[in-house]
Amino acid sequence: MKISILCTDPGHPVVKSLKGWVADMSSRGHSAALFYDKADLPGGDVLFLVSCSQMIRDPERKKYKAALVLHASDLPKGRGWSPHVWSILHGSDRITVSLLEAVEPVDSGVIWLKTEFRLEGHELLLEINEKLFAAELLLMTQAVEQFGAIIPVQQLGDPGAYLPKRSPADSRLDPHKTIAEQFDLLRVVDSQRYPAFLDYRGKRYLLRIEKGENDQ
Repeated sequence: MKISILCTDPGHPVVKSLKGWVADMSSRGHSAALFYDKADLPGGDVLFLVSCSQMIRDPERKKYKAALVLHASDLPKGRGWSPHVWSILHGSDRITVSLLEAVEPVDSGVIWLKTEFRLEGHELLLEINEKLFAAELLLMTQAVEQFGAIIPVQQLGDPGAYLPKRSPADSRLDPHKTIAEQFDLLRVVDSQRYPAFLDYRGKRYLLRIEKGENDQ
């Protein structure tokens, strides 16, 4: 198969995993390549959209037999931005990842496959991402292996509110709340790009979190 992946952020942490997946698919006899701009897409059998911020419309979709997007929610619930982060902030320890056709409106396409992973409540962003990326690559592999045999399923039910895009302001901590109350927020903030912060006594403080060794 001729496989394209579009990830529009070359600095995204998923890129390393995608490069490994491309190498694995190539070793299995497929022609797989990773692109960072939709203008470079050559066409082929399947297009995977992973952390893609560009709108994919008919001219791009028509180049492929299937254009598929990965979305970390149990669709139709959780349409919008960063659904797994919002789920964690709401106390969920079970994250569903959906593979669906890329159509308009966004996140409304038929579902090809779903999988899920569990969180134990201690994982920080790096560990959360590792589990998320593994689930995404699993779905991509299944789609390639079962291509032509999968029967897509329509999304049914009320999708609920569209999840807003997270911004640096969403990393704000409340100095009057306990760490325990805000621990899930500390888990999901990007300590390098969007560190947690608090405003207190007229000053702004940045907080970065990492795991230490447990005392024996």
